[in-house]
Amino acid sequence: MTQTPKLLLSKEAEQYLYLKRALDVFFAVIGIIFALPIVVVFAILIVLETTGSPFYVQERMGKNGKIFNMIKLRSMTIDAEKEGAKWAEVNDPRVTKVGAFIRKTRIDELPQFISVLKGDMSIIGPRPERPCFTEQFEREIKGFSNRLLVKPGLTGLAQISGGYDISPREKLQYDLKYIQNLSFSLEIKIILKTFRVVFTGEGAR
Repeated sequence: MTQTPKLLLSKEAEQYLYLKRALDVFFAVIGIIFALPIVVVFAILIVLETTGSPFYVQERMGKNGKIFNMIKLRSMTIDAEKEGAKWAEVNDPRVTKVGAFIRKTRIDELPQFISVLKGDMSIIGPRPERPCFTEQFEREIKGFSNRLLVKPGLTGLAQISGGYDISPREKLQYDLKYIQNLSFSLEIKIILKTFRVVFTGEGAR
């Protein structure tokens, strides 16, 4: 059986990673300051609607397969995974009323600025997947592990190109395109389109 070729970053991309980290720290600090009051308000609304913590801590797989804990505002009922890990579906009954709004507007992602500041994530990169799903997709999709070449991101090319509405195989193609063309100019384009996605709710579930 032929082994999947390992993707490599270009020399220019490797050099850009230093600037990228500096920008991540800067925008993470700014993001935390501006996001804090929004997170507090929606944390209260979540507690008023459902029992349990307003926050959701979950293991995700980062760069080079490193496992880290990612924090999100909880958008589903407290027992959403009592039958095991399951991807969100369109009109998923596990999603609460407040949860539907914060998923549509991506407000549930705001606590992830903490992961960016810690260095587990970047502002821009492939979506961080759960270890169990990563292992599954590595078996089913050729080259899936190549997306672990960079840090996962709050937003990314795959996230703004369909979000929840595209398959893991399609997401991989966008992630690989991002990695192969990683540059400051590409990231600016992704940021600009991210604002449009946030305001329109495109690709949310």
